[in-house]
Amino acid sequence: MKIGEFVQENKPLGWNRPPHIEPDGEGELLEVAMGPHHPSTHGVFRMDLALDGERVIKLKPVFGYLHRNHEKIGEGQSYLASMPFTDRLDYICPLTNNWAYALAVEKLAGQEVPERAEYIRLILAELTRVQNHASAIGFLLQEMGASGTPLMYAFREREKILDLFESLTGSRMMCNYMRFGGCRVDITDEWVKAAKKVVAGLPRFVDEFENLLASNEILMARTQGMGILKPDLAVNAGITGPMLRATGVGYDVRKVDHYGIYDRFNFRVPVGAVGDIYDRYSVRILEIRESLKMLEQALNEIPGGPIMDAKAKIRGFRPKPGEAYGRIEAPKGELGFYLISDGGPNPYRYRVRPPSLINLTVLEDMCLGHNVADVVLIFGSVDIVLGEVDR
Repeated sequence: MKIGEFVQENKPLGWNRPPHIEPDGEGELLEVAMGPHHPSTHGVFRMDLALDGERVIKLKPVFGYLHRNHEKIGEGQSYLASMPFTDRLDYICPLTNNWAYALAVEKLAGQEVPERAEYIRLILAELTRVQNHASAIGFLLQEMGASGTPLMYAFREREKILDLFESLTGSRMMCNYMRFGGCRVDITDEWVKAAKKVVAGLPRFVDEFENLLASNEILMARTQGMGILKPDLAVNAGITGPMLRATGVGYDVRKVDHYGIYDRFNFRVPVGAVGDIYDRYSVRILEIRESLKMLEQALNEIPGGPIMDAKAKIRGFRPKPGEAYGRIEAPKGELGFYLISDGGPNPYRYRVRPPSLINLTVLEDMCLGHNVADVVLIFGSVDIVLGEVDR
């Protein structure tokens, strides 16, 4: 079974969850708290479960353990001072956090971005998407009980990408790289050459990764038909990213808004057919392949020129009164920043639209009726980071 062929065998297409599940045992329900330090929770997170035997009757997500007052801090300091704080939201994907925030401020201030800077932003964003999806799949397999092999394979490639980030920004994860009107430092010819080498080797990794996993009997048994999310519920709940596209809804902010220079690139938006764990895994694999195509094109076509708009202000930056919402297709879904300016040096209102938090709201709907052992996999397939859930 190859993911690239969108094979949907052995999937219960007519699966529907009852609106309410009654216990069928004679005993009392067992209440279990998973967390807040459970190793599968991708951060400090707790799930309160009500079980009838091993069957999930009720699930309540409990978060807030990592609340850091991110938004209120953003309202008390300058626009630029908030840029390094965005790194700490989804700390697996700091550069896409930078881009979403920069885009919101640029809309607020009417700021232009040079063409070379747009290419750099796209390259860094797609490299981020590749390493995020590979890591998410590796963690999913580890939670399934696999040895560390899939995760180590993913992290081996992630290290190569983080080396590129470090050589450009000075940091592997807390990059603080984007600026309003461009980027902080320029890429060199040596960096482009190194990036091309990394990108050229990634298709082989993806092929090996897919061959290792796609037809694995245990993976198919544990993921097909598990944690199904229906498209109507996904749309109504505001779900975005690979979780939404796995349900068959081909919504991608890169295609809808054409922000940056994405309209210059011909890429597909992979979708699933059932919306189960296997489809969420499949969509991420396919998105890696599409990102690699864009990276190859962008690295070959990157133009010369400045990386910062000559009119950009670093000191004394005071946007005119108004409001703006900037959003991007981050690896986990739509990441947006809503800003209100009163003409002062810092935002009057600073609000984050985090995909991890919103995607987490349908966790109970996906878990009801399944065994408690499957809850860990369903949760892992959502791909969240508690840094942006709690903020």
